[in-house]
Amino acid sequence: MADIVNYGIIGCGMMGHEHMRNIALLPDARVAAIFEPDAVMADTAKCIAPDIVICPDLDSLLQRPDLDCLLIASPNFRHLEQLEHIAAQNPLPILVEKPLFTDPDQADRLQALHATYPAPIWVAMEYRYMPPIAALLDKAAEVTGGVQMLTIREHRFPFLEKIGDWNRFNRYTGGTFVEKCCHFFDLMRLVIGAEPMRVMASGGQAANHLDETYQGEVPDILDHGYVLVDFANGARAMLELCMFAEGARYQEEVSALGQLGKIEALVPGPGRFWPADLGDPPVAQLVISPRDPKGPQSRSIPVDPDLLEAGDHNGSTFYQHQKFLDVVRGTTTPEVSLADGWAAVAMGLAAQESMRTGLPVPLDLKWV
Repeated sequence: MADIVNYGIIGCGMMGHEHMRNIALLPDARVAAIFEPDAVMADTAKCIAPDIVICPDLDSLLQRPDLDCLLIASPNFRHLEQLEHIAAQNPLPILVEKPLFTDPDQADRLQALHATYPAPIWVAMEYRYMPPIAALLDKAAEVTGGVQMLTIREHRFPFLEKIGDWNRFNRYTGGTFVEKCCHFFDLMRLVIGAEPMRVMASGGQAANHLDETYQGEVPDILDHGYVLVDFANGARAMLELCMFAEGARYQEEVSALGQLGKIEALVPGPGRFWPADLGDPPVAQLVISPRDPKGPQSRSIPVDPDLLEAGDHNGSTFYQHQKFLDVVRGTTTPEVSLADGWAAVAMGLAAQESMRTGLPVPLDLKWV
């Protein structure tokens, strides 16, 4: 492999552009070619990386001999079909955006892909790599003595506009608690270190998109809810989502508790949404609160301004690509596997089903 890793990107909308800006910050990587059917989005990609080749279709991208890896950042409902297409044409190492799939009937196809794909596939779970959350992951076991309770709160802005408005409908996104929240279900499994057994949830659509119509249809995506998850080791986790709360100081608040104490990560939202008249945007915090001796300890976790400028995920996209490049070079394996991506979606689908029925949903996440 050459010293510079060449990416091919499938889908260069808002998230694809964020990936491109972060790849540009890496000295040993570049975007060589993209497939993006929307002309405006493709032109924007060309502004970010003027030397890229814009391919007219997926096949022409996959036929390029100069690519070392692929990134899938297309709409959710395209991910699995594009993974299968790549497997048949040119099975390079892949970083695929979440969610890995959107329909429970696709699980068998995903397992078949897992059994036969000859190269590494990494599922993009950027929240693992946000510096304050990474610090929490590093210290949670020590501070808590073993996490027994985990609470994740996200108070944020409504879904942004996407090309074709695909993110306004469950059939394209998998539902809000798949599209938006599979990140958090991934964190639950990672922090607690056990598998979920049961999901109970309540949610609805209270404020967002109710006055919108697309080809005569009103969006059916949810904008708030609670999810409770029971784990096999006796631990419990809760997710609180509100997507009409962009006035909050922190967008994500993650709190882990055990017999020895409590640890919290407080993560601000995108700086571009912070009102200039309020001064500088908030800085992420890590708070450790031992039970004995009492005395909360708080420290700021600033992120390089260049990384904050490059995306909306508190620098995590850059750090994720650093690790993915090691996978492409063959020096390590993916930190977020297909099994992890599948489990996070399965938990999100269970939450959506519990909200629909009002009943708990049992889970048995055995990956073949």
